[in-house]
Amino acid sequence: MLVFASVTSFAQPPDNTPAALAKSEEINKPKGFLETMQKMRIEQEKKEYKEMMGRSEQALRLSEQLEKSFSQNGRLTKLNYDQIASIEKLTKKIRNELGGDDDDDKSDQPTISEADAVKTLRERVVNLYDALKKTSRFSISAAAIEGTNAVLKIARFFRITK
Repeated sequence: MLVFASVTSFAQPPDNTPAALAKSEEINKPKGFLETMQKMRIEQEKKEYKEMMGRSEQALRLSEQLEKSFSQNGRLTKLNYDQIASIEKLTKKIRNELGGDDDDDKSDQPTISEADAVKTLRERVVNLYDALKKTSRFSISAAAIEGTNAVLKIARFFRITK
C-alpha cells in the first residue's frame, strides 16, 4: 500500500502555474536581493502616500483661497474656476490612488447658491483632508473615498453652472 502511494505522487505533473513559477524563481534569488526589493517597495509606498497627502494639502489650500476670494469679490472669477478645476483634478488622483470609483450619482446635482457651494466645497475638502490624515499607507478608507466623491460632486456643480 505504501509503495502505491509513493508511485502516484511521482506520477503527478509539476506545478507550472505562474504563481508557482514565480515562487520558485523567488526562492532561487539571494536573500539580500529579496530584502532590497522589499525595501524598495516600502519606500515606493511611502513616497506614494506622501504624494497623496501633498495633493490633499494642496486641495485644502486651493479651497481656502477660493473661499477667501469669493468672500472678497462676491462672485467667482476665471482664476476661481481654474482653482476648482485643480481641486477636481487633485481629488480624482486621490480617489484613484485609494482605489475608489465614481459614485455614479451624477443625476441629482445640488441646487444651491454659489456662496453655499463655495462653503460646501471648502467643508468637504476639509473633511477629505481629515479622513486622509486618519489613514496610513496600509489602509484604504471608505470615508476618504466617499469624501472624494462628495468634493467631485460639488466641482461638477460649478462646471455645470459656469
